[in-house]
Amino acid sequence: MDELNGKRILLGITGGIAAYKAAELVRLLKKQGADIRVVMTSSAEEFISPVTLQALSDNPVHTSMWDQTISNGMPHIELSRDCNLILIAPATADFIAKISIGRADDLLSTLCLARDCSLIVAPAMNKQMWENPSTQRNIRSLKEDGIDLIGPDSGEQACGEQGLGRMREPDVIVSELLSWFQPKILQGKNVVITAGPTYEAIDAVRGITNASSGKMGYAVAQAAHDAGANVSLISGKTNLIAPPGVRLISAISAQNMMDAVLNEVDHADIFISVAAVADFSVKNPSKHKIKKTEQKLNIEFNETPDILKTVAKRKNAPFCVGFAAESKDVENYARKKRLEKGIPLIAANLVTEALNSDINSLILIDDDGSKTLPPSSKLSQARMLIDHISSLTQ
Repeated sequence: MDELNGKRILLGITGGIAAYKAAELVRLLKKQGADIRVVMTSSAEEFISPVTLQALSDNPVHTSMWDQTISNGMPHIELSRDCNLILIAPATADFIAKISIGRADDLLSTLCLARDCSLIVAPAMNKQMWENPSTQRNIRSLKEDGIDLIGPDSGEQACGEQGLGRMREPDVIVSELLSWFQPKILQGKNVVITAGPTYEAIDAVRGITNASSGKMGYAVAQAAHDAGANVSLISGKTNLIAPPGVRLISAISAQNMMDAVLNEVDHADIFISVAAVADFSVKNPSKHKIKKTEQKLNIEFNETPDILKTVAKRKNAPFCVGFAAESKDVENYARKKRLEKGIPLIAANLVTEALNSDINSLILIDDDGSKTLPPSSKLSQARMLIDHISSLTQ
């Protein structure tokens, strides 16, 4: 839990009711290893105490242009000079208006103007304020100046109204910052990923499927997107939400997934087959529910299409990556599968350890041999996989 280790973030807090969320935001950023410096506007102090934020950040909280604790008397210069990022959360409509025109009449706005690091704002305001044409002009101005936004979200607001304008929750902001800090090693690449299980109908209500949560495939999609790729995620049915910025394409059966892959893969630089695709489909599925009788039910099966092998054999095929989830002799089976599919890289794991778990350990096998990744979260494993793919495709 230290993906932000060594990163110094200046957190600016402005005067909105969402300022109370800053305490949790500081705690979560610290948990990820970040060094947090807090700067507050005078209005923000009406909503949350600097003492609280000082205790959580383990650093002094700065509120004044005339802060005498800064040795050279220029806090608006010094406080951001060793920072990797300035994050304003919450960013009120008033503060957004200030920085959109370069106004600098307090410590925080002056820091934003005098910075030599990136700036991200997390808007928080009433829905009418957010929708106001002047606010939208200011937002466009920020984007034109290269300032990134996180949010806002839609939902119930402190005023009791419903709509767009809520500040993103602290855990979501931290997740987006983790993505923002990732090296863009696949910048501009087109990546197609399959994930989750397929489902082959027996009748109108029954079918056969694989026990796959889709977590690994969705983690790979997140990691590829964070690395700067344009990601299309072709997924069987799961309970997961596609990562922000990832294009989701739903598929039910193996044939559905095959069709979707073939529609996407012509423009792909990389194809990563993570999905647990059923090896067999029912030959003649019933359109209606099969009733229980004294007769035994006999079901005939057909082999499903081999999606990965089909893509790998195409003319001008993308760089293909397979997954092998095995119950024993993992590395040996994975090596055979890589050769049989004709692909440059395969990632293998022990299915009994990986199934429905958030922790995983992959073995990466390519022409140069094998590399075992240390056990970690599936997102961490996915980031290491993407890093390895990048090294093989440069």
